[in-house]
Amino acid sequence: MEATKLLMRQHREIDRLFERFEAAGDDASETREQVRQKLSDALAVHAAVEEKIFYPATKDARTEDLLHEALEEHLAVKRIVADLLQLGVDDAQLDSRMKVLKDRVQQHVRDEEKELLPVVRKMFERDELEQLGEEMENLANELLQQGDLRQQVTGPTDEPAHI
Repeated sequence: MEATKLLMRQHREIDRLFERFEAAGDDASETREQVRQKLSDALAVHAAVEEKIFYPATKDARTEDLLHEALEEHLAVKRIVADLLQLGVDDAQLDSRMKVLKDRVQQHVRDEEKELLPVVRKMFERDELEQLGEEMENLANELLQQGDLRQQVTGPTDEPAHI
């Protein structure tokens, strides 16, 4: 799968997880906790794939500013996820923090899909995007096999990742 399509697929998956969390309602503590964990893991995988493979591979003069902005957005999201993981599932602040997280993620997705991904599609041939997508999928699968990815998010919140 092409790298840009893979990222967009991950974006849609994350959107669905936010919807599931909201639909669970306040009385569904177990469901809310499961979705919170899946969402945190999905965000951790997505950030890792972008930071370790996609962003370094697509960095050039046309994308550098967009990538630095994306890394700052990742940092903000990681900080919110780290805070969310400290809250109990019945904590009164959970819903408001989850809404802030959703807003941040949706802004990041809009920026990427409207600004960065179109530039990247022009920079690379289709087969190059396919190869990059394969590398990204392999990393995502490796990370998912490790499990408990959400715990990795709580560490790197001091500064944005470097590319």
